[in-house]
Amino acid sequence: MPIGVPKVPYRIPGDEEATWVDLYNVMYRERTLFLGQEIRCEITNHIAGLMVYLSIEDGISDIFLFINSPGGWPISGMAIFDTMQTVTPDIYTICLGIAASMASFILLGGEPTKRIAFPHARIMLHQPASAYYRARTPKFLLEVEELHKVREMITRVYAVRTGKPFWVVSEDMERDVFMSADEAKAYGLVDIVGDEMIDKHCDTDPVWFPEMFKDW
Repeated sequence: MPIGVPKVPYRIPGDEEATWVDLYNVMYRERTLFLGQEIRCEITNHIAGLMVYLSIEDGISDIFLFINSPGGWPISGMAIFDTMQTVTPDIYTICLGIAASMASFILLGGEPTKRIAFPHARIMLHQPASAYYRARTPKFLLEVEELHKVREMITRVYAVRTGKPFWVVSEDMERDVFMSADEAKAYGLVDIVGDEMIDKHCDTDPVWFPEMFKDW
């Protein structure tokens, strides 16, 4: 049976004793967010709201976004991406598991030099799809035109952020390209593979990882 969300002891600043709280609530307090499901409106609002709140609370300290998602709605993914570019703290994006389709777009949206993929992560480029194809003409034609505009916007962001020509990214999105962490780094989707980061900081303060893990 599912065990539900684990609870861990955490002492809220100002309290004398620790209390048992949900693991993810502890992580949020440490500026660490998780995208671990399909990208839909609810999770988009949740993550965007937390980013804005954490930015208001502390506009300097980095925010860490861990990603393990099969992708989802293009507009929802773009909303997270735009929020990441708007808030003042730098956003680390860390892929563990998979970042497919719009999840790879969000991974790409992290602060340049602060986009990381774990060694066995998989990253996949995929063209944005729509659930609107059940619509009838002429509404169908209008929705296809809108989807084409969204696809062009997304492709252009990939091209600018990776340094690849627009046509190369467009063709890759057509054929669903799966990449290893090293291949994603070579493509420009991430800056560092996780084991490289560990090696780099093994003898120094691990500034790239949330404060709460520094003593682990």
